[in-house]
Amino acid sequence: MSKAIKNQSAILSKLGIEKLNPMQEEAILAIESWNAVILLSPTGTGKTLGFLLPIINALDKASEEIQAVVIVPSRELAIQIEQVMRDMGTGFKVNAVYGGRSGSKDRVELKHKPAVLIGTPGRVADHLRRKVFSTDYIKTLVLDEFDKSLEIGFENEMRDVLELLPKVEKKILTSATQGVSIPKFVGLQEPLTIDYSGEGITQLQIKAVLSPSKDKLDTLFDLIAHIGNQNGIIFCNFKDSIQRVSDYLTQNSIAHGTFYGGMEQVDRERALIKFRNGTHQILLATDLAARGIDVPEINFIIHYHLPMRKEEFTHRNGRTARMHSDGTAYVLQYEQESLPEFIGDLPIEKLKRVELPKRSEWSTLFISGGRKDKISKGDIAGLFFKQGNLNREDLGVIELKNDCAFVSVKAATIKALIPKVNNTRLKKKKVRITVI
Repeated sequence: MSKAIKNQSAILSKLGIEKLNPMQEEAILAIESWNAVILLSPTGTGKTLGFLLPIINALDKASEEIQAVVIVPSRELAIQIEQVMRDMGTGFKVNAVYGGRSGSKDRVELKHKPAVLIGTPGRVADHLRRKVFSTDYIKTLVLDEFDKSLEIGFENEMRDVLELLPKVEKKILTSATQGVSIPKFVGLQEPLTIDYSGEGITQLQIKAVLSPSKDKLDTLFDLIAHIGNQNGIIFCNFKDSIQRVSDYLTQNSIAHGTFYGGMEQVDRERALIKFRNGTHQILLATDLAARGIDVPEINFIIHYHLPMRKEEFTHRNGRTARMHSDGTAYVLQYEQESLPEFIGDLPIEKLKRVELPKRSEWSTLFISGGRKDKISKGDIAGLFFKQGNLNREDLGVIELKNDCAFVSVKAATIKALIPKVNNTRLKKKKVRITVI
């Protein structure tokens, strides 16, 4: 049973949003009045809120069953959307299920059924085959970034999900890309398309940086020094390249995080947390990071490797110059290399050394207790202020998870802080607090 159900204006107020953008307003109207909607809009334009708000408005407050399912291509996106809905404070329960954690943990959480279930295609399909929950009340299905799920090999799982949800009445598909073909098994009947795919990155500047060496590492170093102390993502095509570039940056004392498909889930999550809270200003990533995940407003991206296809070039660039901001995409080009046709001719950026990024003044702490222990962000802040004697300006972003929390604090305070707060009680739980 839901509690204290909030209306849309209350939700927006809680999120600190004064007004929805035109895409969101149009999407809400379309989803409320149409049973098959395709929503096309670039990364960072607010698609998640655009489909969550009308779904929540339509939920039956009296029901204790799952009523809507959101399918996403990655664990990170599942976690992100779950957090967005929690932050909305709707009063409805939400859960995310995904590969990389035990199915038994999912089943424990799903004993108390959420109104909205979010998950990756494989994990949701598995629960449906096992009949972990009833499908009789699931009337709404969202395929978020559906083309990415198809692209990375989830077609069979998505087909199974559609077949195992026979009572679905409303289908919503989202993508950041125009012109993506929709498989017949999705069964869209006369869909209404909301197309904002040309919006959102109009303020993006794209420049080429020429490298005399095919290796491009030294040029990358010079480019980072040219950009200076700003937030950005460096894209590589392969996991091995990530490791090589990472080793080079480490040798040159450039702090950074890494994010790629072969990493353990916990390491991927922590890399994003550190990037969001300012512990790292630079993230090395494969194209996995270009789709939908929640990262801060960034100032630049660097194509260390050229993307293979136009779509990936677009998605990468969509990480910067998001709605109401500007940014620069740099293409590292070996002097004897030709750019693909989908990139075209670019202005050449002449590099001037500004400064290498300074080591961040922030560090990230892990706390071994979370939402299931009835711990709130206020509890954590109170512990750090009262028992840890931390000043308000020394406490940064607090990210609260179900079973743990992550807190950014000024690095200079850690030595004195940890002995005061480690192995102390938050609510009724004794928690460990360590640097990650």
